[in-house]
Order: sequence, then structure tokens, then C-alpha cells
Amino acid sequence: MDEDSRYEAVRSRDGRFDGAFFFAVETTGIYCRPSCPAVTPKRRNVRFFPTAAAAQRSGFRACRRCRPDAVPGSAEWNVRADVVGRAMRLIADGVVDREGVAGLAARLGYSARQVQRQLTTELGAGPVALARAQRAHTARVLLQTTELPVTEIAFAAGFASVRQFNDTVREVYAATPTEVRAAAPRGSGARRAAAGTGIPLRLAHRGPYQAAAVFDQLAREAVAGVEEVTGRPGARTYRRTLRLPYGTGIAAVAERTRTPRPGSGTHPGGWLDAHLHLTDPRDLTTAVQRLRRLFDLDADPYAVDGRLAADPRLAPLVAARPGLRAPGAVDPLEPAVRALAGLAGAARLVQRHGKTLDAPSGTLTHLFPEPDALAEADGGAPLTALAAALADGALRLDPGADRDDARRALLALPGMDPDTAAVLCARALGDPDVAPPGIQVPDTWRPWRTYAVQHLYAAGELTR
Repeated sequence: MDEDSRYEAVRSRDGRFDGAFFFAVETTGIYCRPSCPAVTPKRRNVRFFPTAAAAQRSGFRACRRCRPDAVPGSAEWNVRADVVGRAMRLIADGVVDREGVAGLAARLGYSARQVQRQLTTELGAGPVALARAQRAHTARVLLQTTELPVTEIAFAAGFASVRQFNDTVREVYAATPTEVRAAAPRGSGARRAAAGTGIPLRLAHRGPYQAAAVFDQLAREAVAGVEEVTGRPGARTYRRTLRLPYGTGIAAVAERTRTPRPGSGTHPGGWLDAHLHLTDPRDLTTAVQRLRRLFDLDADPYAVDGRLAADPRLAPLVAARPGLRAPGAVDPLEPAVRALAGLAGAARLVQRHGKTLDAPSGTLTHLFPEPDALAEADGGAPLTALAAALADGALRLDPGADRDDARRALLALPGMDPDTAAVLCARALGDPDVAPPGIQVPDTWRPWRTYAVQHLYAAGELTR
């Protein structure tokens, strides 16, 4: 989009572009999402930024009305396989907070200077600024949804000191942490959590979202002891355990169906309600990003549906299920174990090799086993080889992995078949353009072949 097209999106308050870019108003010093309901500023006073961090770096503060830091992530980072896309996925997972810029660069296979230069050139902000914007958002969520003391929130959000935390919150939100806490929106879902209920969150998405199809798939694939889906269709809850960098967590995500009002035009988007119980609040950012990948919440359904609906075979399927998502994974081993050992075998491996929770929660009793535990398990040669490769670093399936390298490494594993490798590329790596072997998938479906196949499964034209 050129700047005139972006301004038209702002003028029409088009929610399809929330997260794709941000605009700032020079006369007010505020930056917003494109769908902000405030009076549209004059074109000459508007500047555009690819990220919230770039707007903040230029001295603009977040709008209190549209809360631009709460938009879905840019779908561009799901699609792109270059170093910038990989870096953005790793930053979202909290790598800079845990390992610094040097750790991010090492994972990408570049020098820290090269990573800094590429991100700044393309996004207007380097990795530190991008991570800082994410920390500010995490701090706001904790301030407005928990009773944690402000000093604990500072370190839980990833800040190195309380002073740095205070300065950043003032700069980004033009308010002190106490004022941010007091300004929590009423009736918006960002209410303060009652003791023991976990951190309440709204996991935003853009456009239509086929929640029923996602929850159906998660219910079919649920591994006993780690996952469960309860409730009646339309009002189900998905619960699971999470193994996180600083501790463990239990997540609950509610099925939510929202349909556009008649005559409302494009679907404005919405959210899934979630609750997170964390043993260490420093894991909030990572936990949220892993849930977003699992539920495919950062996808751009307008781009996907627009391309696939042009195909005569897929057009009726897209019309029947607009906004169909392709679920990912919170742990790269999970889809591999399901594919190679089956659900019953996966449940046995969880019971034998997964860490038992200190306090089980209903049917949730274990964390999914770590790679080094499964590398020595009796799960069959392909699974053992895969777990060993993940444990020793020979294979990477994290958000920042090079997809082509990972695909080649998967196919080089003893006993690994192309079908399972395709599943892992789509689920663990989040690759939107995977064509499973043996299925006729034309190139005209690129770069969304993963979603095309998902439509075929949902319509019953393919069986899992």
C-alpha cells in the first residue's frame, strides 16, 4: 500500500489493516490503529509506521481510545520466511528479553549488527525497540488485569529495572503505571482478575474466524493429560498445560462465535477470551504468542480468502467457511508425536515421560515431554531420531527457524516420511504454503496452500 491508500483505510476506519500498519498524528503526538473511531486527522498531519515500536521510537504515544498495542500481529510475519520475518516471530516469543540481541542474532545465523541494520531499515526500529514495545504492552495487560504489585509487574514484563519500567510506561502511554492501572476499561474484558482465576485476556484476531472448525480439530487431536476440550459446541473451552521458559502454565481458551451485522460489510474482527495461570508471570508474553500460533490468530483472512476464492473448486468452500484458520502448535514435538505414535501412543508417552504438574487441574496432569526425554523413549525410530535432533540442536522447529533448512533436515531423518514432514512444516513451523505429497495442489493456490488443504479437510473432500 502507498501512503494515499493507507490514508483511505484510516478515513474509512478499515479494521482489516489493524496491525498491518499504524498512523500517528503530528499535532497530537498520538499513534493509532487504522480503525480508530476518533475524528480522522487531516492528511498533512498524518505519518505512517510499519510497527508500533517505530511510532514510539519517533516520539508518539499510544492512543488510549483504540489501544493500538492490542491489535492482532501483522500477518506478514507469518508468511515471510526471510530474516526479518523470522526475527519478528522470535521477538514475539520473547527471545530478546531472555537472550538479548546477541541471542536473537545467533538463532538467525547473522551478526547482531546485521540484524539491527535489517530491522531498522525495513521496520523503522531495531530489536531492542521492538522488544521494548512488546514489554510495554505486557505491562499494561498485567497492570489492568491483575493485582500484582507494580514492582513485580516491572520484572514480569521483562524490564531490567523499575526505573526503566516507569520511564517506558510514561513514554508509551503518557501516564504512570498507577494511572494506567486505574484507567482499565470497564466492561471490555480487561477487568481485574479475581484471586485464583488467572490472568484474563482477549486474544484478538482480524476478520471472520471459524472457531467451530478450530475447536473441532483441537478436540479430535487432544492428548490426554495435556489437553482437553469441554462444553457443548458453540460454547466449548479448550484447556492445556504449557511448558514455558521460566515455569509452567495452564491456559483456557473459550470458543466464541461472532457474525457480522447485516449490511455491516467486512467482518470487523473479534477475539477469543482466555485465562492464563502461570507459575512465573515473566512467561506471559511467550504464553500468549504460543496460544496465538496454536489458534492461528495473526492470519489475514482477507488475503487468504481473496486468493483461494478465485479458484472454482475452492470458491464454494471459502464462501461456506470464510476466515478458516490452520491451527499451529505450542510445542513442535506435539504434532510429530500425534502423527508418528497416534493419540493413544502420545498419551502413553506423556504419562511415562512428561513432567507431572505440582498441582493437577482436572484432567490436566502433565506437561508434554521434552525432546531429550523422548530421545531415549521407546516411541519408534522416526520419533526417537526427531527428538534427538531437536535435543542436540541439529534440527530447529522454533518460530525463527529457516523453513527450507528445517524441511531438508526433517526429510533427512531416518524413517521420516514426507507426509509427516509436511504436517510438521504446517503445524510446528506455521508455514502457510505447504502442499502435502500425494494431493493435487495447484500453484495458483500459492502462497496459501496450507489453508486450501484445510478447506478440503473441512469440507470432507480429504480425510485425516
